[in-house]
Amino acid sequence: MTINDTTNIFKKLLSKTEKKSEIRLYNSFVGILYDLKNRNLTKEQIRSIEEELEHLKLKEIPVNKKKYVTRKLNEFKKYLKEEFSLISEGYYTAIGIALGTSFGIVFGSMFKEAIGVSMGLGFGMILGVIIGKSMDLQAEKQNRVLKTKMN
Repeated sequence: MTINDTTNIFKKLLSKTEKKSEIRLYNSFVGILYDLKNRNLTKEQIRSIEEELEHLKLKEIPVNKKKYVTRKLNEFKKYLKEEFSLISEGYYTAIGIALGTSFGIVFGSMFKEAIGVSMGLGFGMILGVIIGKSMDLQAEKQNRVLKTKMN
């Protein structure tokens, strides 16, 4: 299935829904497809992406569209990350916040009298955001970030 065919499927789904969550989901998929189309990919890379789109079986969307498409979008993002090192916007920031929060709670618990859990949590989150944002900026400079919003 070509990138254009897949884009048309999601545009058709967009025209048939009024649910904001579905609209966001479909627009995210279309945004990624537009971004891929506008990248300087080789014919072999495009063929590989189109084979993956065929493998996702997006022509056969069942009744529970949102759940199915969410799962397929996550599979597609995972494929793009593994094969092309492409990541979603804010990928490292989200990981940084999660890890910073976890480590902040641990260190806050260990040094209860000195800093406390809430201070550890706050410092961990801030540190996670800083590190994650810097890694996201670095990935942006390397042109490895997928744009999920259409311009």
